[in-house]
This record gives sequence, structure tokens and C-alpha cells, in this order.
Amino acid sequence: MRRHNYKNLKIWKIALEISKDISDLLNNFPSSEKFNLVSQMSRCSISIPSNIAEGSARTDTSFSYFLNVAIGSSFELSTQLLIAQHKKYINEEELLSIEEKIIEFQKMRMSFQNKLKVG
Repeated sequence: MRRHNYKNLKIWKIALEISKDISDLLNNFPSSEKFNLVSQMSRCSISIPSNIAEGSARTDTSFSYFLNVAIGSSFELSTQLLIAQHKKYINEEELLSIEEKIIEFQKMRMSFQNKLKVG
């Protein structure tokens, strides 16, 4: 069984960068969102690189499942970013900066997943 070193994967690196960016953004959210949007966005952004890391130790078929979970979390995070912008917790520049990384991650994940030996 081939294992992937997740720390060498570009998709993991960009996912970790997204998670760090979200963590920095969340420091500026109102405390009233601590158990709502802040918690959701934090867990969601952490889920993306975490699922890649966990899946990398599995078979390619299992890894593919974890990559699907990671991309699901990325779409969830995109929605939460739009909600944060609507509530004026982030501005358009912050939104676009992270959205660009999320879109790049999604494209990279599709390309990487297509190269796995699944089946």
C-alpha cells in the first residue's frame, strides 16, 4: 500500500494556509459569535488539512473519501465567509483573498484525486 507524506502535498500546504488565514480573521470577530460562526468557521477550516492528513495514511480509495470530506468543508467555509461578509465581520478584500485560495485548493484537489489509484 502506497502512503502519501501529507506534509509534502501541495493541497495540504494550501489547506493549512487557508486554516491559518481563517484563524487570523476570526480574532477580529465579535465575541457574541464565539459559539456560532467563529466556532463553525474554525472547525471547518481545520477540517480541510486534517482530513488530508488523515486520509494520506490510508489506501488510495480511502484517501479519496477523505479528500471528498475536505472539499465539502471548503464549500461550507466559502458559504460561511459570505455570511461573515454579510454581517460585516470581513470586508470584500478579505473575502476575495481567502476565496482565491479556496478555489485554488478545490482545483488542486480535483487534479490530485484524479491521479489516485481508486477501485
